[in-house]
Amino acid sequence: MPTLTRRQKATATQASLYLVLIVAVALAAFLIDWTAVKAQFFNTEGLKHNWGELITTGVKNTAIYTIIAFAGGLVLAMTLALMKLSPIGLYRWLATAYIEFFRGLPALIVMLAMAFGVPIAFHWQPPGGSLGAGLIGLMMVAGAYMAETLRAGIQAVPKGQVEAARSLGMSGSRTMASVVVPQAIRIVIPPLTNEFVLLIKDTSLLFIIGATTDQRELVTVARDMQSSGFSAGTATSLTMAAILYLVITLPLTRLVAYLEKKQQRAR
Repeated sequence: MPTLTRRQKATATQASLYLVLIVAVALAAFLIDWTAVKAQFFNTEGLKHNWGELITTGVKNTAIYTIIAFAGGLVLAMTLALMKLSPIGLYRWLATAYIEFFRGLPALIVMLAMAFGVPIAFHWQPPGGSLGAGLIGLMMVAGAYMAETLRAGIQAVPKGQVEAARSLGMSGSRTMASVVVPQAIRIVIPPLTNEFVLLIKDTSLLFIIGATTDQRELVTVARDMQSSGFSAGTATSLTMAAILYLVITLPLTRLVAYLEKKQQRAR
């Protein structure tokens, strides 16, 4: 019996794996009750009539909340990053403690604490009520993650750039604002874009907080449609919401991949 070469063995292994996958997919397709799937997830009436509210209310508010949380988180992240790089030890300790604390907590817990714990403990209601509190919670968590990204970007700027700026008579703060930070932002655009995508999905946690009819984000609108309207009693509205999330996020994830490749080529 002839002995297979290493290349032939690899080819045979790949062919076997493909065959197993094809058989598994075919078996799953055979066992699935496609009539029930269509009725539950792709209700015809629901698909026809629910797009309007999902887009005009759900997608619109999701986009607004994402931009607000990202902008607020970015400002907080820049502050934390500069504190962590500060020569003052207390600032570094405070920034590190904040980053580690909020990176270790689920965003939902932070949002619930801001919406219900803080008003009771401090007799202070965040601006915008419960919704505003939820957005502040998202900012706090996003800021902790983006702070590490910005810190890495700042440290990635060649030291020669700083030395050249200082030799021209620039102060330390002006060098940081005019030379270091702009270059750091360009370096960290891909991971920041990725954080933006994560925030788009994290806005779905706001449905726990509660909102008025006009303030609902995409998941809340879809959930409400499950109990009333053309897709009541089915998961069709959730399917539609999932499709809209993919329409929004997939181009952004491809943009991240493109930017990362572009940076690798530049290096």
